[in-house]
Amino acid sequence: MSGTGNNPHTIDHNISLNHGNVIETHPTRIPPPLAASLNLMPHPEGGWFRQTWVAPQKFHPEGYPALRAAASAIYFVLAPGEVSMWHKLRSDELWIWQRGSPLQLFLGDRNERPSISPTLIRLGPSFEAGEVPQAIVPGGVWQMASAGNGETLVSCIVVPGFDYDDFRVLDH
Repeated sequence: MSGTGNNPHTIDHNISLNHGNVIETHPTRIPPPLAASLNLMPHPEGGWFRQTWVAPQKFHPEGYPALRAAASAIYFVLAPGEVSMWHKLRSDELWIWQRGSPLQLFLGDRNERPSISPTLIRLGPSFEAGEVPQAIVPGGVWQMASAGNGETLVSCIVVPGFDYDDFRVLDH
């Protein structure tokens, strides 16, 4: 298996992930150690994830096409050099830093494309250096994340719960 680019967790084979209206092709990747220990799989936006909880309560939120779980949660890992591509959700998303390197979370407003001057939030343990342990991304706001020099583990809680029909990755 040979690596591609600067990411040692990438190999040259392709797979297609089909999640409702989202079809992405990604290189098959070897999970970084933390992602492997948590049994995470590749996420369509980049990084690694596993859904850990979906609220059993369902409702039909105003502005949504159908029923949604009240909330949902995932583990999400970025390896060094990995990014979570520009994307947005219809729902609010709470990012909670768990461990590892600080995470840079960029917020790019609600327009058709992200702002060319996004807001930067650094999630991490160094509060005196301006890092915060959690951040909210309001529904409809473009977001992107990048890892520092090591693996980063966050939990993401989505309210109303995540549905691929409410997920959009930026077209390049």
